[in-house]
Amino acid sequence: MKNHQNVVAPVVKSRVNTLEALAVSISNSTLLPRAAVTASRGGFWGLYSKKFMKNLKNNGDGGKGGAKVNTFIDSMRASSPTRVKSDENQDKNSWILYHPSALNMFDEIIYNSRGKQVVTFLDYDGTLSPIVADPDKAFMTEKMRATVKDVARHFPTAIVSGRSIDKVYSFVQLAGLYYAGSHGMDIKGPTKSRSHKKSNEAVLLQPASQFLPMINEVYKILVEKTKCVPGATVENNKFCLSVHFRCVDEKSWGALAEKVTLVIDEYPKLRLTQGRKVLEIRPAINWDKGKALEFLLESLGYGNSNVFPIYIGDDRTDEDAFKVLRSRGQGIGILVSPIPKETNASYTLQDPSEVEQFLQRLVAWKRKSSLSHKL
Repeated sequence: MKNHQNVVAPVVKSRVNTLEALAVSISNSTLLPRAAVTASRGGFWGLYSKKFMKNLKNNGDGGKGGAKVNTFIDSMRASSPTRVKSDENQDKNSWILYHPSALNMFDEIIYNSRGKQVVTFLDYDGTLSPIVADPDKAFMTEKMRATVKDVARHFPTAIVSGRSIDKVYSFVQLAGLYYAGSHGMDIKGPTKSRSHKKSNEAVLLQPASQFLPMINEVYKILVEKTKCVPGATVENNKFCLSVHFRCVDEKSWGALAEKVTLVIDEYPKLRLTQGRKVLEIRPAINWDKGKALEFLLESLGYGNSNVFPIYIGDDRTDEDAFKVLRSRGQGIGILVSPIPKETNASYTLQDPSEVEQFLQRLVAWKRKSSLSHKL
């Protein structure tokens, strides 16, 4: 598939069989050509997100503030779907053709990683833990923690999250990993990274340190401004802020959108982006999870070497990392989602339970490979 990254060897037989089976299952549908074209162009609600960003950048909208908020609400709905409607099943089948399951294509992934250093990058919310109503209760299971620990024993591993490092570490509770919090704006890890051995953890990079006073100021304002919107919560993630609307009635989204945009309009050095039932406020600097991925690879000593990064994430902010992998022609991006979404990832997993299965298979493959080399 032209839309796939890093397929540097002949596609393995399992991939062909899966694609053929899916193609046959929908080959009689008149919807196939339209759906396939939509997938290849990166459709599936992408139009809403592009319009949303265009409108947010238009601070002087000539009195069209209502239209701006309405577009905001449309984007909030589009980026936070709760289910797949029956008439969308055909599009989903077509989408899977271009973004197959990483579990079904595991042999292909391993085939393409041959002779390369695998490095794993993992988002937290929605990837290692389920999405929950209360962000303070997004706990990972003990089984998942044990799985991540096993992964880190065999591969350099980083947790890349929008949460603050302190918050995500309190959830993961594993030493010896790299942590990139605040969407990569706060990176900590072992100083002797090339050897991938445990050592004293240190701050590697904080590119937005000068924004701390502003972030704290805006946090206090947003807490006060959103008090009247039931269910809305504001989370201080040190170098960025998250306004959660998962528990907000959809009828109140307009009021919340207006309050947040009015505040951020007064701070041109901050930018507003959107995730799964969350609004993100970040410093307007050229830094994101993709830049953090590149920095971590350099810190590990794999900047220009034969490396195979595997990045697993579920949110829009993870797309920055998927884009980097695609542009580098190295490794793979895996989107965690049970429904079609516009993405630069090559593969998909349905939910954290499938992420756990994939990581366990990765560890089992490494152990088997290491054992065969010793014999």
